[in-house]
Amino acid sequence: MTPGLTSFVTRHPSGVVWFRLWERCHEICHPGRPSHVQRRETGVVMKIAVAGGTGMTGRLVVEALRARGHAPMALSRGQGVDLLDGSGLDAALAGVEAVIDVSNVTTLRKSVSVDFFDRAGRHLVGAAARAGVRHLVTLSIVGVDRVKNPYYAGKLRQEEIVRSGAVPWTILRATQFHDFAGQVLSGVPGPIAVVPAARIQPVAVREVAEALAGLILEAPQAMAPELAGPQVESLVDMTRRLIAAGGARRRPVLPLYLPGGTSSGRLLPTDSGPRGTQTFADWLREKTSATPA
Repeated sequence: MTPGLTSFVTRHPSGVVWFRLWERCHEICHPGRPSHVQRRETGVVMKIAVAGGTGMTGRLVVEALRARGHAPMALSRGQGVDLLDGSGLDAALAGVEAVIDVSNVTTLRKSVSVDFFDRAGRHLVGAAARAGVRHLVTLSIVGVDRVKNPYYAGKLRQEEIVRSGAVPWTILRATQFHDFAGQVLSGVPGPIAVVPAARIQPVAVREVAEALAGLILEAPQAMAPELAGPQVESLVDMTRRLIAAGGARRRPVLPLYLPGGTSSGRLLPTDSGPRGTQTFADWLREKTSATPA
């Protein structure tokens, strides 16, 4: 599909209709090779690549796809694929029909985040276009365009690359995972944990993985409705409850107001999209019950 038609499909209100017309053209031009929609509707096994497929989210995406009867393949350095320099990508994507991107970098530096998502995004989208991939689903973050955050700058760059690429796309913005409270605490050294005063609507990572596995089987829809958890929580309260439950080192938690939207509710969803079912309390109970005494 050409970049111009891709742009129309993913931006125009009737873009899904045009995508199906494009799929019909594919059926005519490639007789005997089922289209993306046909494979979903007839239960034919699809070969789906998962960038970041060996990470926390990626492993669950691979599991969800396999449970649906498809053939997921993790793109990782262990498999000879490097997103940052593009090596191994063309060979890995040969015969792949769809790609889910949950690749990630752990950093609080804007330059590192932008560099990672720029290079990884350009290489992945370029290789996917050359391979004739018909749907790219990318995981992003609710509030990424409303909160000034060094890491978010990289995610915004990733979204820009996907939008301007030649592969039909869907971007799913999800809220922070329940694990976020522990990640925040682990990044704060010292006897006192200084935690951003923020309201978030955390979601279970497994539910995000299931949503991604579902979206990849549908027609590209550009910006998917935002996915969030069932309840709004205080991040400070979440960290205190995690500590009290024995899930993190015991120490006082000090709230810190942050400018730039973090402490003013901009991390919350703005639409009435899908909501997960597992609450933070459910997750915490599950986590602590599974932790050896």
